[in-house]
Amino acid sequence: MNSVDIEVMRTALQWLDKGHRVTLGTVVRTWGSAPRPPGSLMIIRDDGQVAGSVSGGCIEDDLIERVARGELALRKPEVTTYGQTAEEVRRFGLPCGGTVQIVLEPLGPHSQLRELLVDIERRHRVQRRMDLNTGLVHLEPALDGDRVTFDGAHLVTVHGPRLRLLIIGGGQLSRYLASMAVMIDYQVTVCEPRTEYHEGWDELPGVTLSTLMPDDLVLAMNLDHNSAVVAVTHDPKLDDLALMEALRTPAFYVGALGSMHNNTKRRERLLQFDVSAEEAARLRGPVGLRLGALTPPEIAMSIVAEMTAMRRGVDLSQPLVRWEASTTICALA
Repeated sequence: MNSVDIEVMRTALQWLDKGHRVTLGTVVRTWGSAPRPPGSLMIIRDDGQVAGSVSGGCIEDDLIERVARGELALRKPEVTTYGQTAEEVRRFGLPCGGTVQIVLEPLGPHSQLRELLVDIERRHRVQRRMDLNTGLVHLEPALDGDRVTFDGAHLVTVHGPRLRLLIIGGGQLSRYLASMAVMIDYQVTVCEPRTEYHEGWDELPGVTLSTLMPDDLVLAMNLDHNSAVVAVTHDPKLDDLALMEALRTPAFYVGALGSMHNNTKRRERLLQFDVSAEEAARLRGPVGLRLGALTPPEIAMSIVAEMTAMRRGVDLSQPLVRWEASTTICALA
């Protein structure tokens, strides 16, 4: 679950505490191209105030009107679908002929949003199972995240901590990489024990500067499969310390700046630190997608792009320009 959706839930609780009627909308299925993926959230207050988004278009306006009139999810959850006809696609401004199915549920104590947020803030991954017939919710531990299943009777969503990025090194490239990662909802920590690189980091929102040694910080952060590590110092004494520990964690992405030759030598060094051959093979190096990047912002963009591709399960052995084979959601026209 990203920070935007967490804020949607927090806002819902604030509205409920003030006595408002609040309806939660969750995108459960899309067909064709659609502006928001399954799992996207939106809340609608009884006076028409909203937070979050399920389309970024006219669907929101129609939902607000229908909820306000009591036509949808007044007492128990309901399902509604947009874009089933050409007229609906035109009317609601859905891109590329997409169709969106949304589950709407009236919120209350039975929704267990407060309990869910407590678990998320404790960095637990939680499965939320909602019964469409009763609206009752059951929470239980989950092993994975970013999953939405809907069988017509139950809506199951998995929620968990925000993505985390650990950057080893506080140079110019790190500033661009940190800024871009924050924009796509990573909690960013920059590890920089060298004092000469500390200036200005306190001015970058969403970024924490740590002066711990890299191996100590990796262990202290208890990295999970929502975590990424990128080493960019060019100093083996720092980069290798981080990598030897990071490659032993479930982190979904571990990368290091440097040429193919340097990264081959790096893998050889790591094997001498009791890193297994399988663990060393996980290292992404040279780091980033091959975009022809030259400047620090371009290199940072290529790294963030590769992190995104790996997190989304894209096969990086295949050409990335073959859009006809992609399931990527079209942008709004």
